[in-house]
Amino acid sequence: MSGKRYTEEFKIAAVKQVTERGHRVAEVAARLGITTHSLYAWIRRYGETNGAVHGSSEQAAELRRVKAELRRVTGERDILKKAAASHRDFLRTYFAKQSG
Repeated sequence: MSGKRYTEEFKIAAVKQVTERGHRVAEVAARLGITTHSLYAWIRRYGETNGAVHGSSEQAAELRRVKAELRRVTGERDILKKAAASHRDFLRTYFAKQSG
């Protein structure tokens, strides 16, 4: 066993990075030099007292869903813009030939 001890404030701050700020557990653990196992244990201990972990995971899932939908809709919009520009170019060329 390592025996390294962390203050309760340190543990709570680490948990908040995951539960409130939405950082990934692996990223926070690596940045702080702790194991993911320790961080998950701290989340169970300090994060669930106010329901933040459950709410945060639901918010994170919703955020991922909304971001995916935004990427899809943005892609569709870009395709439609290109199609509209192509159509305008075709009509411009067609009517230029008709009048000239």
